[in-house]
Amino acid sequence: MNAQSPLTLVVEDEPQIRRFVCSALRDESCRASEAGSVAQGLDLAARERPDLVILDLGLPDRDGVDFIRELRVWSAVPVLILSARSDESDKIAALDAGADDYLTKPFGIGELRARVRAMLRRSQMCGDAGALHAFGDVEADLARHVVRRAGADIHLTPQEYRLLVQMLTNPGRVLTQAFLIDKVWGPGNRENNHYLRIYVARLRHKLEADPARPRHILTETGVGYRFQPQSPAH
Repeated sequence: MNAQSPLTLVVEDEPQIRRFVCSALRDESCRASEAGSVAQGLDLAARERPDLVILDLGLPDRDGVDFIRELRVWSAVPVLILSARSDESDKIAALDAGADDYLTKPFGIGELRARVRAMLRRSQMCGDAGALHAFGDVEADLARHVVRRAGADIHLTPQEYRLLVQMLTNPGRVLTQAFLIDKVWGPGNRENNHYLRIYVARLRHKLEADPARPRHILTETGVGYRFQPQSPAH
């Protein structure tokens, strides 16, 4: 095992379970980092940039779903839930918040290893968009919720910020109106697509050199929008 081995962050407050999971990970040639709370886990995730997060939901300081929501603001790292909560509603809440898979305690070591291997394969194929982004004269640090243009801080409303996050973490991808509305305002607001047009216009005004001729936040007519980090060549 070396520095090139995948790094997994295990966020679990029970020391025995944490040791058991970390041992299984090392048997899969993974490095393992440990946290016992949401706060510690988020700090390690930001500093160490793991390739996979294994998360318990019943943590002492906050619920694991809160961890997922905060992590998803700036990272697409795969998250595997290990939890004693077996109700369908708990699973749906974690998956809707951004978890990738769910394994109920008690679990078999073989199944845990198989799921870890599968998630790491997907991660290697897709990559992690990361927390730091730059385009034009704009710099965004999603881990710290800071956006600057030409070195000056830019104030974004919560909706503007969530919309920008979706674009930055999906570069080059056409994002449908329905997808963006679901992510920014929630699935119950799809009929209010005029919200999206208004907030895209606000983002362009704050972040584009020429909002009338955007180079980065592009419209895909009749479909949605696409974020292009680099200006098109002339």
